[in-house]
Amino acid sequence: MPICGDGHLANFGGFATPERQLVFDLNDFDEVALGPWEWDLKRLTASFVVAARHMRLGRATASTLVETVVSSYRDRLWQYAQYSALELWYERITFELMLETAVTPERRAAIRRGMEKAASRTSESLLEKMAELDAQTWIIRDMPPAIFHLHGVNSLLDKEDGWYKLGDWRPLIAEVFPQYVQTLAPERRALLHHFTAEDLVFKVVGVGSVGTRCLVLLMTDELGKPMFLQIKEARPSVISQYFDAARLEHEGERVVRGQRVLQAASDVFLGWATAPSGRHVYFRQLRDMKLSANVEMFDNNLLEGYARLCGWILARAHAKASGKAIEVAAYIGHSDRLIESLTKYAQGYADQVESDYEAFSTACRNGRLEARTDEDFAADYRV
Repeated sequence: MPICGDGHLANFGGFATPERQLVFDLNDFDEVALGPWEWDLKRLTASFVVAARHMRLGRATASTLVETVVSSYRDRLWQYAQYSALELWYERITFELMLETAVTPERRAAIRRGMEKAASRTSESLLEKMAELDAQTWIIRDMPPAIFHLHGVNSLLDKEDGWYKLGDWRPLIAEVFPQYVQTLAPERRALLHHFTAEDLVFKVVGVGSVGTRCLVLLMTDELGKPMFLQIKEARPSVISQYFDAARLEHEGERVVRGQRVLQAASDVFLGWATAPSGRHVYFRQLRDMKLSANVEMFDNNLLEGYARLCGWILARAHAKASGKAIEVAAYIGHSDRLIESLTKYAQGYADQVESDYEAFSTACRNGRLEARTDEDFAADYRV
């Protein structure tokens, strides 16, 4: 069945549907592929144990979180096994639904705060922070080392890099954009026709994607209203290497198709293309009422509620994408055997993570690995 491939607790978040409804769902699909459903559930439960240990919540609390995730996933799958295909397709976990099902005042208050924060996270609010008007053109500010122009003084691209040799960002977009547009539905191509490209920058992305290419394209419509598109490199999924027969030729297409089938509602501007040097990329909006949970600030009550929510979301995604809710629910059954198995697995996974991190830290301390802090790296760009 289609699986997220990297469904850890930080890869869930809120965003607006095309109908401007605020939903909570999976939000990272770089590793999406066909695979066993339990791989997603293993990844999710292990991430909660790692987080619990990092927050010094104790082994018993970590085990309770695993139980919460797995029981939520199991119970929701049994629920979805009774749904028709259309009912599953239309099922959305909205913030309003989350409010109705929250069992404590603290959880309801956290959801309301999230709704308020998401409403303020728009392209227009981002424009004021990221760009400035130069004559009649919006220019994104360099914020090295995280954001820089490909051909500016702060560029980190090597002079022999194929993208750098283009001499300007416009030839890059001229090659990529027409391909991307053809992957959109006709009505979305018509919508995109109202926008004009203003500026393009390189954006350094998160830990799991460091070393890949990521660009941010600023566009404006006829009234000067902004939209930011993210153009992100897609590399082969670590999951798909085990299922070669099911692989798509284009990695960007794999990400987009996987996202569309697993999410309840996806970005209208999702599409893919091949960039210079043959790099596969996909497009999406950078910021559209998007919201991530600040898990490190959660107490035990909020963390348990979040675990229940993530289990629910994963069950909905698997049920919708595979159409196999009946089969998976019947396989899991109603007992606690899966909970017991995954608790043992997740604790062992966390033991290995801690061991690996200690080995990494020791190598940095004794000089076997060169390590620099964010402050050290940023200092290279200060005048």
